[in-house]
Amino acid sequence: MTLPSATLETTPTAPLGLSGLARLARRHPLVVIGGGLLALLIVMALAAPLYAGDPVNMDPFKRLQPPSAQMWFGSDNLGRDVLARTIFGARISLLVGLLSAASAAVAGLLIGILAGYNRRFDSIVMRLMDGLMSIPTILLAIALISLTGPGISILIVAIAIPEIPSVTRLVRSVVLSVRERPYVEAAICGGARLPKVLWRHILPSTMPALMVQSASVCAGAILTEAGLSFLGIGVPPEIPSWGNMIASSRLYLGVAPLTVFAPGICLAVTVLAVNLLGDGLRDLFDPRAKPRR
Repeated sequence: MTLPSATLETTPTAPLGLSGLARLARRHPLVVIGGGLLALLIVMALAAPLYAGDPVNMDPFKRLQPPSAQMWFGSDNLGRDVLARTIFGARISLLVGLLSAASAAVAGLLIGILAGYNRRFDSIVMRLMDGLMSIPTILLAIALISLTGPGISILIVAIAIPEIPSVTRLVRSVVLSVRERPYVEAAICGGARLPKVLWRHILPSTMPALMVQSASVCAGAILTEAGLSFLGIGVPPEIPSWGNMIASSRLYLGVAPLTVFAPGICLAVTVLAVNLLGDGLRDLFDPRAKPRR
């Protein structure tokens, strides 16, 4: 009889190369589309200093200019290049989204594993998580930023903290189901220490669900950052961000619509790419979604 753990450890992965990519695209197109869009956005954001121009240079004589050969998306109300600010704004949104998701995933993973494996710890921690989940994310973020002042680092922390309970509850539910399986009981009866059981048997079982949840957290973090920046309590105004670009240009929508549409469309495409990647990962790791041979 094959143990359930063998399924997780021996699941075949697509080989590298064009044939492997073609097979992955055919079976799981959402992973390829979402991952490709996200990778393209990350490359564009990282390479922005090489080609995007200066996003903070102001020229009052060129304010609210239409698109031209020098400024493809025109200029804003302070004469700044809209295209350069849009590209540099991707760096802030992706940085905040990815780091917030990673922070919430790591903290939720550790707390969820301990809560799922230790009943005494579980009864205390989960009540704290329930209380934290009752507070709206954006209100908690506003409170933290109001106490410490705006900044990228505090913004990441303020967005990550409200997302920890959802990750914790997900990991805990996986651990509660895995800890009762025969291969875990066999490892314990065989004399395996608790750290080894958690590392070799419990942790791998949580990874698929954690990756899917992290994609959802990342998309929500990008939207939250844009919303907070739009309200003026997120990224400082001197740093180009899609949220504060939309906020500062909304009064000039009729005169220079690209000042609002450019960051708005980029924000929508980024969130769409992350959500497509998350849906694709869910289908990839769901055995019921795999095609029969």
